[in-house]
Amino acid sequence: MAMNKYVNGKLTKLTPTEVEQLMSQKEDYDSGSAERISKEVRNQRDRLLTDTDWMALSDNTMSPEWASYRQGLRDITDQAGFPSSVTWPTEPE
Repeated sequence: MAMNKYVNGKLTKLTPTEVEQLMSQKEDYDSGSAERISKEVRNQRDRLLTDTDWMALSDNTMSPEWASYRQGLRDITDQAGFPSSVTWPTEPE
């Protein structure tokens, strides 16, 4: 498979050394897939929890549905399919 790059606006072939470097970088990237996915899922979970933090303030009474939703978010990492297969809890209305 020929691999190309643009140099000064012209398409040129990669050298064998450049192809080897690129493949090595891809291998390094692919080997960290589970770690990247795990971090992305945790970041999404943290954003959703942050969006509902106001409900956990001491002057607010949280409904059981919201408490269950927030607990479901915190338990995401305990799911059997984590991080590649996660079932997100449904936000209450």
